[in-house]
Amino acid sequence: MMYQAYQAQSDLMWPMRTLASLMPPALDLHGASLAAPRLSRRLAAACKVLDLAQVTHSCPPWGIDSVDVKGEAVPVTEEEVMVTPFATLRRFRKAGAPDQPKVLVVAPMSGHFATLLRDTVRTALADHDVHVTDWHNVRDVPLSDGRFGLDEYTQHIIDFLAAMGPGANIIAVCQPCVASLAAVALMSEDDHPATPASLTLMAGPIDCRISPTEVNKLATTKPIEWFEKNLISRVPWRHRGAGRRVYPGFVQLSAFISMNKERHTQAFKSYYKHLVDGEFEQAEITRTFYEEYMAVADLAADFYLETVRLVFQEYALPKGELHFRDRLVNPAAIRRTALLTVEGERDDICAIGQTLAAQDLASSLRPYMRTHYVQPNVGHYGVFSGKRWQNHIYPVVRDVIHVSQ
Repeated sequence: MMYQAYQAQSDLMWPMRTLASLMPPALDLHGASLAAPRLSRRLAAACKVLDLAQVTHSCPPWGIDSVDVKGEAVPVTEEEVMVTPFATLRRFRKAGAPDQPKVLVVAPMSGHFATLLRDTVRTALADHDVHVTDWHNVRDVPLSDGRFGLDEYTQHIIDFLAAMGPGANIIAVCQPCVASLAAVALMSEDDHPATPASLTLMAGPIDCRISPTEVNKLATTKPIEWFEKNLISRVPWRHRGAGRRVYPGFVQLSAFISMNKERHTQAFKSYYKHLVDGEFEQAEITRTFYEEYMAVADLAADFYLETVRLVFQEYALPKGELHFRDRLVNPAAIRRTALLTVEGERDDICAIGQTLAAQDLASSLRPYMRTHYVQPNVGHYGVFSGKRWQNHIYPVVRDVIHVSQ
């Protein structure tokens, strides 16, 4: 009944939120804002805050219309290379660009859309032919399209690499590091022609036994049956995925916000103050972030529960017990794919050492095909977004990819 209760509350709030979205233009917040009565500005700002705090369920636009290549703005268009019920292999095609290394950015399925990696994609576009796993909101996937678990996620990576062709490279961010390492191991063992030239794992939970964070500890405080009973719900009947068992995105969002409640509260207070004071550039920074952050996507229950159990409770991959369908995943089969692991010094979601563990698992790789990098003074999101990603981490990723070609 959890999802139904959420839907009912959302329906009840709809008139108020609609009114809130219409009020600021009527009050001319951006027009003669400072000359307008302060009460009007406060009312308009409060409406903007209420509107921004709304949880949405549609993928935001990527908004990457051009990219700077050697000082020149090159137009970018989106292309759907392959579409399944659960994901789109999206390519960002650059007009007239020369042949560049192909990269598959593997996005997490963790309650947000792949657009959370917009900065990752935009930065890599300057030097690469970038594709991304653009996961669909599972609440929009009909039951007739079948299950989606960790095996299906891994199979999508393999299928997308096959669609891209030989010589591609993977950049996996956070959660999909486990599935990406498994996919490359399976492809290597099969001598698959599309086995990637390089594999970059960024801030991923390869071995959560190492320096467990609060997120890791939470997963071990309850048996998997508790997670299934208390966190899994069914999609309401009004949606295309009606009846599908999911871990709702709004539940994951609530968990993320509760981890940094004071920070988020202060951000909305600052947003209100910037609007009242006419500091619209500062307000726009906050608005841009939270429009993305408040856009949530549901996770298939099978995928969520299998990830919690196998990755965070049983540590199946580092213990050599992870299976893909009826096959044991063997990272030692990786012999010709260069491996880069990246970690953030202040990552409180995936601690230092958890991603590095992949280096030991890929034991057949020669030393010159292994690289590890730790970025000082960054948390989890700073590993793949922001100035330190752009100026320090990305050059390392780019060099590993280009040397591997």
